[in-house]
Amino acid sequence: METPPDRKPPDHAYPDHAYPDHWEADVVLRDGGTARIRPITTDDAERLVSFYEQVSDESKYYRFFAPYPRLSAKDVHRFTHHDQVDRVGLAVTVGGEFIATVRYDRIDDRGRPASAPADEAEVAFLVQDAHQGRGIASALLEHIAAVARERGIRRFAAEVLPANAKMIKVFRDAGYTQKRSFEDGSVRLTLDLEPTAESLAVQRGREQRAEARSVQRLLAPGSVAVVGTGRAPGGVGRTVLRNLLGAGFTGRTYAVNHAFEEDRTEIDGVPAVRSVARIGEPVDLAVLAVPAERVPEAVADCGEHGVRGLVVLSAGYAESGPGGRERQRALVRQARSYGMRIIGPNAFGIINTADAVRLNASLAPEPPERGRIGLFTQSGAIGIALLSGLYRRGAGLSSFVSAGNRADVSGNDILQYWYEDPDTDVALLYLESIGNPRKFTRLARRTAAVKPVVVVKGARHSGSAPPGHAVPVTRIPDATVSALMRQAGVIRVDTVTELVDAGLLLAYQPLPAGPRVAILGNSESLGLLTYDACLTEGLRPLRPRDLTTAATPADFRVALADALTDDACDAVVVTAIPHVGESGTLDPTDGGALGTALREAASRTPSKPVAVVHVEIVGLPEALSPPAGAPAAQTAPDTGPAAGPPAAAASGDGAGHAGGAGHAVGPGGATPAVPPGPGGGVPQDSRSHDSRSHDSREQDSRDHDSRSHDGRTQGAVSRIPAYPAAERAVRALAEAVRYARWRREAGRPGKVPETIDDAIDQGGAAALIERLLGEDADPRGTRLAPADAHELLALYGVPVRPTLPAPDPDSAALAAAGLGYPVALKTTAPHLRHRADLGGVRLDLADEAQLRLAYRELTEALGGPDELKPVVQAMVPRGVDTVVRAAIDAAAGAVLSFGLAGAPSELLGDLAHRLVPATDRDAADLIRSIRTAPLLFGWRGSAPVDTPALEELLLRVSRLVDDHPEIVSVTLEPVVVATRGLSVLDAGVRLAPPPARDDLGPRRLPSY
Repeated sequence: METPPDRKPPDHAYPDHAYPDHWEADVVLRDGGTARIRPITTDDAERLVSFYEQVSDESKYYRFFAPYPRLSAKDVHRFTHHDQVDRVGLAVTVGGEFIATVRYDRIDDRGRPASAPADEAEVAFLVQDAHQGRGIASALLEHIAAVARERGIRRFAAEVLPANAKMIKVFRDAGYTQKRSFEDGSVRLTLDLEPTAESLAVQRGREQRAEARSVQRLLAPGSVAVVGTGRAPGGVGRTVLRNLLGAGFTGRTYAVNHAFEEDRTEIDGVPAVRSVARIGEPVDLAVLAVPAERVPEAVADCGEHGVRGLVVLSAGYAESGPGGRERQRALVRQARSYGMRIIGPNAFGIINTADAVRLNASLAPEPPERGRIGLFTQSGAIGIALLSGLYRRGAGLSSFVSAGNRADVSGNDILQYWYEDPDTDVALLYLESIGNPRKFTRLARRTAAVKPVVVVKGARHSGSAPPGHAVPVTRIPDATVSALMRQAGVIRVDTVTELVDAGLLLAYQPLPAGPRVAILGNSESLGLLTYDACLTEGLRPLRPRDLTTAATPADFRVALADALTDDACDAVVVTAIPHVGESGTLDPTDGGALGTALREAASRTPSKPVAVVHVEIVGLPEALSPPAGAPAAQTAPDTGPAAGPPAAAASGDGAGHAGGAGHAVGPGGATPAVPPGPGGGVPQDSRSHDSRSHDSREQDSRDHDSRSHDGRTQGAVSRIPAYPAAERAVRALAEAVRYARWRREAGRPGKVPETIDDAIDQGGAAALIERLLGEDADPRGTRLAPADAHELLALYGVPVRPTLPAPDPDSAALAAAGLGYPVALKTTAPHLRHRADLGGVRLDLADEAQLRLAYRELTEALGGPDELKPVVQAMVPRGVDTVVRAAIDAAAGAVLSFGLAGAPSELLGDLAHRLVPATDRDAADLIRSIRTAPLLFGWRGSAPVDTPALEELLLRVSRLVDDHPEIVSVTLEPVVVATRGLSVLDAGVRLAPPPARDDLGPRRLPSY
């Protein structure tokens, strides 16, 4: 319990501190709404009094352990005046008003007010009763704990009445190491604020549930208001209204336009009003189709009426220049102040095809059929193209979001929703920028473990974000970005056509068990093209089976059935050209019979994927689809332990004065809850929480997802995707093969061997880094002197072979005598470094005579000793020269890279990349991923090198940069890997003040 407000602690001469604006944050709460967390200031007295008046007597009693009906003037002064070091207060606001507060006071070991170096603080929460159960206290605890750690506080203490179960639960479920005791009729809780694996898992689990719920509120509203509906047909607003009605939206719809006549009551059969405030019922979603200058007025109208979310179609924001960018920032601030999330601005709209919703709040004229594919785009034009392509090929969608400038809701939020959405089997994303790459990689990896994630990224080589996207710009090459995506299980494709091709196969066919592909068809040439395409994509095709041009649909059915039952193949590609009759004429209209025959054969062995390549066969793609009324197949096959999302977790944060928290998340990570209603549809009361038990929600998920061992719904008839070219079909199949392999491997996650801890002195390295950086570190970074870099690396078990300076021949001879012959003589001038091809390195010098001769030749050919800066180094066993690098990218995080030294990596770009921290499997994959990897494994009869030693080196470098964020780059070049052991001949390290890690801090929405 905090010191009662009428017992003021002794005055202290606190130093003045600037307002800590970096403590401000927008957060998503459990119910999907947003709120702002900020420090309490001296200007908040009236807000604090008003807030306290709305708190129940019971909550006040739990807070102060006694009846406390009102705050005195001294109380108000104390609770609004903080030094931001030893006494800190944070408030949660919605609409500018307080809905919760938290504060800490630093105390000594006797519980008295104290200053640093005391590292314990007393903490207390108060949440307005009307906002209890929204996860507010859980979010506040994350933020106040981060503030406390920043101010040197390591533990929180709290006294709680035993009846205050909600407060106890907040602390118990936070995941921190804690102690509990019972003293003087109250429970005393002590929390160690050092983050743990459990606390991070709890935080991310809550983040997932909250962000998924915020998207679910947008995609499954109970009511929609179209703000800006035109009085005459045509225009954006009227088009959206027409599409809403045409899709059969199951909720209530309203048309809003301030220019409507006072006596107008309806338009297109729906209620028409001049403002959202005149709607007599709650509104869940507002679609804004008004000019940009009128958007603030519309947002205020929506916010005051309690609208939950906005889709802003209006243009004229960041895509239009600096002025528009500031309008965009103001739009986000305004919407979040009311607890609303935004899709847009400059958005194309959203679609949800679930039967319980049937929402088409977009400009798409042809709504897609219901299906298993989720689609997210940042471009309206690309969204139109993708919707059109999927529509033409008969594919259905579960949901569609076109986020435009994605000033608020982004692809990360949509991934959070799709992860637990039972109606989405495949996630397709077109991205032009990634605002938080670290978070995207984390979410994509988790989602890809249960369903495919396919991404095509635009603006890959421009070096800047597209207009309207105010995001950090990554400096790493696109090839590196692609490698990191694949590490996370993301299927990266190059074009929107490939996005659709892969999506169709993944949505309607099971994953292949391996790379063996059977090819059959009635065209030998088309079969050979397919065979070549398989080899190009790294698949293992069997010899094509030619059915001849006279093959009938029955012949195809028999041949496909035989191939599918053959244990020697994992997938089948069927190639077909129009049937040639007895008269020698082509019959391009036999697609219906052929499609039926192929579906019949495939349905008998539904565990292997089938793709069809055809040339101008009318009606075949349609015939390959299930007939109307047939049950749709679900295609997330069981590929290992990570075959489905975890069961729903309890998340009942019902805290009042103390807030609350969801149940603790186990080591497996987040445990999402299934949204209420089919496909996230609208419950009976669209504004109420899903009050069913967690067990019943979990059972609903199992019932919805009742699949056979191969992933299909029992008795389902699946669509066979058709492609107009062999290369397209095979490329989609190859992506499925690679993804299936990743899924199987993801079920057996890697680890860091305990032996890596040997020879690691983390504390010593931290002390050395602190000394080398100094108090006035250059924020741009500092390159360490060779001796300092070698000392730091040695503390992590990475010894660097010593080099001795040789400013003259005599010094070179003396150095060689000390090192022992044979030696190498090398220049260290920047323009000659690692350039043996220019003659800057002389190897295997067996004695002093050879050394002096090499010294003379070197200086005569390349320049004087002052310019060349020669050094002498002992020779090491022969091997393969490699390079190991680790670098921190502002957007992507820490990246570990490996390749062969010299031309392969520098000229050909043959480098492999993995995110840090790397596991043993990451290290093994890293050295095997480069094109020149055979040189390490005995190419053309050479002896294989010591790859286990190389893998250990990679793990040590990964551990070094992961443990110490001050290290911004490490380069080991060359690393000579011999048949036994390796030698690091040169190394460079750069240090800089550690950057902020937004992926490890408390939950917060990005603010660009």
